Amino acid sequence: MLYSFQTSLPRLPVPAVKDTVNRYLESVRPLMDDGEFRRMEGLAKDFAFNLGPRLQWYLKLKSWWATNYVSDWWEEYVYLRGRGPIMVNSNYFAMDFLYLSPTTLQAARAGNVIHAILLYRKKLDRQEIKPILLMGSTVPLCSAQWERMFNTSRIPGEESDTLQHVKDSKHIVVYHKGRYFKVWLYHDGRLLKPREIEQQMQRILDDDSEPQTGEKKLAALTAGDRVPWARARQAYFSHGKNKQSLDAVEKAAFFVTLDDIEQGYRKEDPVRSLDAYAKSLIHGRCYDRWFDKTFTLIVFKNGRMGLNAEHSWADAPIVGHLWENVMATEYLELGYSEDGHCKGDTNQNIPIPTKLQWEIPEECQEVIERSLSTAIALADDVDFHSFFFDAFGKGLIKKAKTSPDGFVQLALQLAHYRDMGKFSLTYEASMTRLFREGRTETVRSCTVESCNFVRTMEDPTESNENKLKLFQLAAAKHQHLYRLAMTGAGIDRHLFCLYVVSKYLAVDSPFLKEVLSEPWRLSTSQTPQQHIDLKKNPEMLSCGGGFGPVADDGYGVSYIILDEDSIHFHVSSKISCSDTFENGPLQPVDSTATFHLESHMHGQVKMTSEGYCDCFANGDFCKNCNCDNCCNNQLHETERLTAIKACLERNPEAFLPKIGKRKLGEIKHHHNKGCNCKRSGCLENYCECFEVIHKGEE
Repeated sequence: MLYSFQTSLPRLPVPAVKDTVNRYLESVRPLMDDGEFRRMEGLAKDFAFNLGPRLQWYLKLKSWWATNYVSDWWEEYVYLRGRGPIMVNSNYFAMDFLYLSPTTLQAARAGNVIHAILLYRKKLDRQEIKPILLMGSTVPLCSAQWERMFNTSRIPGEESDTLQHVKDSKHIVVYHKGRYFKVWLYHDGRLLKPREIEQQMQRILDDDSEPQTGEKKLAALTAGDRVPWARARQAYFSHGKNKQSLDAVEKAAFFVTLDDIEQGYRKEDPVRSLDAYAKSLIHGRCYDRWFDKTFTLIVFKNGRMGLNAEHSWADAPIVGHLWENVMATEYLELGYSEDGHCKGDTNQNIPIPTKLQWEIPEECQEVIERSLSTAIALADDVDFHSFFFDAFGKGLIKKAKTSPDGFVQLALQLAHYRDMGKFSLTYEASMTRLFREGRTETVRSCTVESCNFVRTMEDPTESNENKLKLFQLAAAKHQHLYRLAMTGAGIDRHLFCLYVVSKYLAVDSPFLKEVLSEPWRLSTSQTPQQHIDLKKNPEMLSCGGGFGPVADDGYGVSYIILDEDSIHFHVSSKISCSDTFENGPLQPVDSTATFHLESHMHGQVKMTSEGYCDCFANGDFCKNCNCDNCCNNQLHETERLTAIKACLERNPEAFLPKIGKRKLGEIKHHHNKGCNCKRSGCLENYCECFEVIHKGEE
């Protein structure tokens, strides 16, 4: 039984103030010069000897009566009190199988997956899911986060949101082309079969009715700032048919979007297809996912699917457990007929889905449009790259007697240093579910040891033996920090709770204020692979999931160590930040030269340097170019010069490695064979034509 070990789990211990302060100082030492560190050391020691013990006393007191001294405050202050958009900033996504496409029929895929989710809920209600054990052991982990997986919605408030959970729900709400449909999940006292759910989904797809006034973009309220949504909910959705329809959404088992676009991995264009797929899952059009529901199941027109999950109620491993079970059930147990439909028969006696009714006044429509504008600005500013690394995986890493997670973390430190030229405060999510109601803790992955390793890797005079030695020291340090975080001896949750106590007592702590305001410019998380045996079913390879950047000038990196030979990465950043977006956005220009973003999320057209192929970096025109929407030609010379100017403003030496002694814009060759750049817009790589020119062979 899932909850059988709950009462026997220990409480999360409160670390000693001096221990936490010392660990904090150790973690920031590589990020500060001597003067900065001495100043911080003075603040820290003053806190440890004066205000810290007083705050600690109250925190100890809470730990005696509360089940967990962190979790309620973490949920409230980190998630529910946030007044900005939860789309991108908090919500995260999960992807489908990478290569496998069980069916191309949208309704059929939705039918099987919805049924598989409901089978999981049935097991959860009956406590038939086995308790999760610490990998490779018999030690149980806390299961409390499963309690609000279904029938739950985040409710906006002016000062703080709340989580509304109902005991049971017998329906879902489905969004398609601007309409909301209520779909009952039971008929004649039993759960609908997959083919019957497919039938209901097909009825929705076949419905050609128009959205009601204000209905199409209604969910944009959940994507924008929380206060306007809270006020609109109170003013326009607290009575009448609007309240009834909103209740149907918020009390649904979960939310489903039948998207009218195609997404997923495409072999002919793997990079951009995965990038567009990730952006579609994390924000979509900003009005076609209900971001307040615990999760939205998204099924695309071509049968591919994904998940968008709200974060306050649970952490990613809990959603990952659901998602892996659902995909395994769908593919290994339910299956499809030869023509792609769900197995079984239709049932014409099942009532058709009910359209939800809305009366959205003009004032509310204005609020919706403002929320949508906020959300679109946020979505357009997010740059997502999702890519599959198959040079090696955990098999080779383990042969080197290294933790795969530690290996990836050190690789990220090296990559980040090469990208930024400096080290940054790094967040890696760990868990504290060894304790009752435990959630997460931070592993500060940027350490003195990791920095020493990175510097050595960048020094060509260093021997491989010394590089290996420092790598092993850094990996061992990372493992030590991870264990401390898992066992309740982390840094950040303790300092966070001390800060909350200081606010309750209305006392100021310069030390805590500074610590809590430090930005996480590299935020990372590993997605666990728990249940699918890829040795038996290699075709069931999945991409894991990802999240948006935590800092405006930072990266969000999610990765899943899939099998012996592959790792999948999801990297996010802000386009508006020139430090993290190499080919920063150019100003909009004449629409004839604009470049459509791959996902076409909002019907907006933008001009970016992606409209120019790699020949542009060499100062050459293209001829017969095969790059998408290439503007590197005489027809668009004005826009081309604008792009050159923007590149030089960002980096005056941007073109020197490419053009050599020639003047910028001096044309050396025209391409007669057609340009076949692997990725339009990457100024780091040279297209095939340039490589030939560079060698003097053309």
